Amino acid sequence: MKKLLREHFEKIIALTDSEFDYIYDHFVFKKIIKHQFLIQQGDRVHNEYFVVKGCLKSYMIDSDDKAHILQFALPDWWVSDYQALNNGSPSTLYLDSVDGAEILSITMENKDKLCAEMHKVEHFFRKKTNWGYVALQQRILSLLNSNAKDRYEQLLKQYPALFKTVPKQLLASYLGVTRETLSRLYTPAK
Repeated sequence: MKKLLREHFEKIIALTDSEFDYIYDHFVFKKIIKHQFLIQQGDRVHNEYFVVKGCLKSYMIDSDDKAHILQFALPDWWVSDYQALNNGSPSTLYLDSVDGAEILSITMENKDKLCAEMHKVEHFFRKKTNWGYVALQQRILSLLNSNAKDRYEQLLKQYPALFKTVPKQLLASYLGVTRETLSRLYTPAK
């Protein structure tokens, strides 16, 4: 897990061993079981999570008790309820494990501390945040401009690992289609 986190940081910034060890000391390792919550609606959110193993899903439940998945997080991805984390407001989202997971969590306080102390860490998180905004914009535009088949094919091309990890029902929710529609679109590899 330590190796994965270091490789992740070093895609953007170079770190000495002592710098990385100092950064790593600000994280807490957690193992979570299938369907275990990290965040529930109404919670105060203090942590951001880096996925080491497994898959997490971030979602909201509407007034008709229908789940709407905003994000899946596979290994090497970050996830949280960012509105609640940054504003100190109660969470509007749920975050749980799809299949059991191993994560590294960092508090907002420790992240801010690292960013204040090390310019390169601030640079790293700024880049990650910018890329997150781009991904969110692409997702919104896809939902607005693409039909279900195109969204499905784009997701399959961009994140093939999701189709090996995530049940079809959850993929359907993420794509904004019914399970039946997804089954019609789904063509397993031969």
